[in-house]
Order: sequence, then C-alpha cells, then structure tokens
Amino acid sequence: MRILISNDDGIHAGGLLALKKALAPLGEVYVVAPEHEKSGTGHGITAHKPLRPKQVELGDRSMGWSVNGTPADCVKLGIEALLPKAPDLVISGINRGANLGTDVLYSGTVSAAIEGIINGIPSVAVSLAEYENPDFQHAAAFAARIAPVLVPGGGAASEFTLININVPSGQPRGVKITRLGSRRYVNVFHKRIDPRGGVYYWMAGEPEDSVPQNPSVDADVDAEAIKNNFISVTPLQFDLTEYRSIPKLAKLLPVLPD
Repeated sequence: MRILISNDDGIHAGGLLALKKALAPLGEVYVVAPEHEKSGTGHGITAHKPLRPKQVELGDRSMGWSVNGTPADCVKLGIEALLPKAPDLVISGINRGANLGTDVLYSGTVSAAIEGIINGIPSVAVSLAEYENPDFQHAAAFAARIAPVLVPGGGAASEFTLININVPSGQPRGVKITRLGSRRYVNVFHKRIDPRGGVYYWMAGEPEDSVPQNPSVDADVDAEAIKNNFISVTPLQFDLTEYRSIPKLAKLLPVLPD
C-alpha cells in the first residue's frame, strides 16, 4: 500500500509524526506537508508564485517534503510531481483540534483530503478534539485500523468519498457513523487597540453547535458523538449541488428573464 500523508499544522507537527509512525507497518508512507502551519486556509491553492518543495528530516529521522504552499497544494504536488507513483490512499492529519460540522469548509486538514478525492484517490481526514495537550495515540491507532478497508478493493468507500474522522480526547467509548452537524462561532472578533491608537481585530470565537433536521437520514451528528466520547466517522463528498432545488428551479425557467 502506498500512502500520502499531509496536514495543515505543518511538517514538524506532532500529529503528522504520530500518524506516520502508525501507518508505517502498512506500506510505503510519503510525507508532503506545508513548511508552516496553514490552519483555516480551506481549499486555497498557490497560483501566483512558485512552489518550492524541500526534503527535510522528520522527528523519526526519515525524510519528508516541506512545501511553501497550502495543504491542497501539498497533496496536488505530491500526487502529480513528487511521488514515484500515485498513492493508493491520502490521509491528512492528525489535526490538533476537531473539524466538525461546517468547520470542514474552512479546514486545511479536510481540504488536503478533498484534493485526494478530486484526483480519484480514497482519502481520509483525521482530527483530534483536543488542542492544548494533545495525545495522538488513539487517533493514530484508529487511522491505521481503518486505512486498509478504504483503499481500492477494501469495500468501505468509493474513490469520490472522503472519510472525515474526529477522535475525542482520552479513551474513546466506541465508534459512530455520523453526519455533519451545523457549527457556527459566536463572539468571533476581539477588538483591540495597538500602541499607536489603531484598531485591529483578532478572529477567535466559541463554537455553537446545532442539529440540522434531516428525517431521511438516521445517523448521529458528529459533534454529539464527540461530546459523548465516541469517535465520529463521517462520509463527505465535494459535490455541493443541492439536488432538491433542481426541479423547483426548472419550473421557474419559463418566467425567468433572458
């Protein structure tokens, strides 16, 4: 098995090294990750300056590629230029902090995995719901357990399905297959004054979770699973089409202006 791993916390992040060590027994593991932290960059790509990959030594004395770009850049570059052959699986993480609900739209971790499925490669994003004192042991072990069933022929997902995994802090009670909740942030901006009297803002915020109603889907919501100390496994796709609106809009076409 050939596995490409990346992240948005940077090439020297503890979660990346923990993930690499856990996956090493499964086959060839290649690391292509941002040279600096790129949290919250979403699916941004670098189009107006060159990407300069450099080989650097990791904490286990193996080598990885450090890239002056975004997480999506790293996966794209790894697949198309740096790896000797296309990987069987892309895994992004282990992120320090959860990626739940609408966090997935901002997350560099999730976007790195999305770049994998854009290229037709089964992909996984792994995040730990702990920021201050992260222990990546359980998240890394679960990633190694699920990886073999996600590769082509494993039967768990198609090449266009991203598996978004969130692992609670401490010993998990079990695993739940979940759907995305709705997460927004309140008290987002902190207003401050610099020494010269200028106003500036720090973006932060506190998460506020809600459960979107979807009676056609009988599944737990990701944030609730984490709150109850379960590992959350959510299948995602990059097709954002809202299919229920297509027939409604089609009916409106005759009355829409040219």
